[in-house]
Amino acid sequence: MPGGQGILRRLYRRSRDDRWSSLFGQVAVYSFVVTAITGVFLLFYYKPSMSQVGYHGSYRKLDGVQMSQAYRSTLNISFDVRGGLLMRQMHHWAALLFIAAVCAHLLRLYFTGAFRRPRWLNWLIWVALLVLGMVAGLSGTILPDDMLSGGSLGVLDGVTLSVPVIGTHLMLWIFGGDFPGHEIIARAYWLHVAVLPAVMIGLFALLLRGRSKHAITPVSVVMFWFTCATIALLGTFAQVNPVWLFGPSQPGSISAGSVPGWYMGFLDGGLRIMPGWEIGIFGHPLTLAVLVPGVLVPGAFFTVLAAYPLIDRRLSGDPAGGRLLDRPRDAAKRTAFGAAGLTFYGLLWAAAANDEIAYHLGISLYAVTWFFRVAVLAAPVLAYTVTARMCLGLARRDRDEAEHGRETGRIVMTPDGGYHEIREPVPAPRRPAEMAGSQRDRLPRLPGPGITELARSAAGRRRC
Repeated sequence: MPGGQGILRRLYRRSRDDRWSSLFGQVAVYSFVVTAITGVFLLFYYKPSMSQVGYHGSYRKLDGVQMSQAYRSTLNISFDVRGGLLMRQMHHWAALLFIAAVCAHLLRLYFTGAFRRPRWLNWLIWVALLVLGMVAGLSGTILPDDMLSGGSLGVLDGVTLSVPVIGTHLMLWIFGGDFPGHEIIARAYWLHVAVLPAVMIGLFALLLRGRSKHAITPVSVVMFWFTCATIALLGTFAQVNPVWLFGPSQPGSISAGSVPGWYMGFLDGGLRIMPGWEIGIFGHPLTLAVLVPGVLVPGAFFTVLAAYPLIDRRLSGDPAGGRLLDRPRDAAKRTAFGAAGLTFYGLLWAAAANDEIAYHLGISLYAVTWFFRVAVLAAPVLAYTVTARMCLGLARRDRDEAEHGRETGRIVMTPDGGYHEIREPVPAPRRPAEMAGSQRDRLPRLPGPGITELARSAAGRRRC
């Protein structure tokens, strides 16, 4: 049908700008929308109060148990509000998916060099969204006031107290007095439902500035409903954060096998494998066992992450930046550095389950802990070396194929009795400005004709 073909053609023209590179960013935006919608639903039933009451709801195993109003309202949402448990689980899964999508999008920006000018502001916005998403996830974990929430508060208390000079004052300001106090739930509530969402919406508005009127395309609409359907299926069939199994919060106690959200695993893993070092300075103790993995490592990581566009510009000697994206192999040092960072993060993340690994593999917990202590220092160096060599090897292979053609595996005999392999020409290579990621990663020019000269000669042979 001509009419149907015309409609499909117009839809395709409107959708042709939806590249795979924007996939993770779209998922992040859509999961944030689901988080906001389900969060508004939960607002009507949650009570951010730490005052103690007796529970007499539908979950009979906790009947008569003293608990905070925050925990009781969470149980009521889960068992007595129609659709409440589904909304809770969708809210939780959407938050997890949001942070995962932001991380994946940052990796895409990093390995393609999309953080350089004029895109450096977008990079900073996504880094800020990652930090805000993690803070929102932590504050949301605190709100149910269950045993897992108490464990998170204990970690927050310890990390805050490890800060030199101002640690004690900072802890008293956060908790409104001694740990755990009676104000932390209300403060986390307003931070979670008002401050963080407002800032994140403002950052998303900055990201969407200057977009065309056709920013909403058929592909983006389909992606939105697919994301919503995926979160709904996860909320329906995949149980997450069953607070009724943990029980109400008890200061100083935590359930066995409790772990934080996956995005905070690197912090928990660092705290587990760090040696119990503590030194004294002018008569004051400095607990390095908590300060280093809980404050210095995350602080350094996010500082380098935010400032990496400036670092890369200074190291690459490319002050003008570039509007063209790179292939990871064309920026060997940057790709190798990213692989080393991923290895470091992954090992810290895995170390958060050192007790589970030791239990299921039947080996000593101390052996697992020492393995991670050594691996977290040695493995990033190995990953950097291997990745750099792989990128340089792939770049040399591309140059060889551009100069001599791609191997076909077909052997022919020449009239004088010799043999040689037929090589087919590769597609015309991209311009040098598009292929080279940075000055420091470009391969030295080999003797012989260059890519441009070979392409011209091949075109001349085809015309003949």
